Amino acid sequence: MLLLSQYFKRILRFSGIPLGLLFVIFSLLCAASFGAADIRYTDVIHSLNVHLFGINEPVGLKDRIIIELRLPRVLLALIAGAGLSIAGSVLQTVTRNPLADPYLFGISSGASFGAVVVLTLLGQGVLSHYGLTWIGLPIGALIGAGLSVFIVLSMCGNDVGRQVERMLLSGVAVSFMFGALSSLMLYFSSPQAAASVLFWSLGSFAKATWSGLMLPALVVVCCTAIILLFQRSIIAMKMGDETAHTLGINVSLLRLGMLILCSVITATLVASCGGIGFVGLMIPHIIRLLFPGQLSLILTGALGGIFMIWVDVVARTLLSYQELPVGIITAVIGSIFFLFILKSRQQEG
Repeated sequence: MLLLSQYFKRILRFSGIPLGLLFVIFSLLCAASFGAADIRYTDVIHSLNVHLFGINEPVGLKDRIIIELRLPRVLLALIAGAGLSIAGSVLQTVTRNPLADPYLFGISSGASFGAVVVLTLLGQGVLSHYGLTWIGLPIGALIGAGLSVFIVLSMCGNDVGRQVERMLLSGVAVSFMFGALSSLMLYFSSPQAAASVLFWSLGSFAKATWSGLMLPALVVVCCTAIILLFQRSIIAMKMGDETAHTLGINVSLLRLGMLILCSVITATLVASCGGIGFVGLMIPHIIRLLFPGQLSLILTGALGGIFMIWVDVVARTLLSYQELPVGIITAVIGSIFFLFILKSRQQEG
């Protein structure tokens, strides 16, 4: 039985990435077929052939629904799930905190507050009039995320690696603080601004467009590439700051750089699809259960993207003629998973 278990783990180790990428493609094609309109996955493949290979056929209503509405939506879900999962995995590693997550760490709430400030003070109409929607919201979200990271790090002092509990509690406190400030901004804002901000507070992929995919895709890919360049140093930090120092790694600088990259990823995704929590907490733990002792960011991103794609499918198909916010579903699943982790750590202790 032990040999069979080791054999199965070895197969997963070598075939995990190809299988993960294949399942990503499968999920994209299948997810685009779910919705109010009666569309099959074969219709999705046909529409892709028409648009990608220039087949001279009339573009019907189904083709427009698939290309203009559903594909941008599922691709944004893939990008968001992958980015949040990778950010969560890096945060858990560099802080050696298994409960670290962009949401619990306060980064997501800070980014949401920055986006709320931009929307309430300037308004969606003003941003659209001057063509600043694509950059105004990400900048506001990035400032808010950076402020949350600064507050959390200042609460931990110089010994960030050892103060796990303080970092987690600081992140939760910062999350509540920015949530309260966002509510205060909404209280004094106009009804139109409050309706716009509701999208950011609950999380949704309903407003996904092809043009809106460019910035989050570019940020997630570039930040992930930088993280992969320092993957060996990040893995060394799992063994402790002293061990990493002996290997010639500037631990403080590396930790700060990774926190900045995670903040950039989270802020960009919050500006694109709102605050979605607990994805960065769950997916890295699932990957570590399947691939113990490894830090596979590619697999983490693939599984996170797949998870978010199917959560979005549930969000728009669970209720008839009504769509649930994605953030509500991930919060329900993630809170249960969070309690499970706490219970497991209690039993280990």
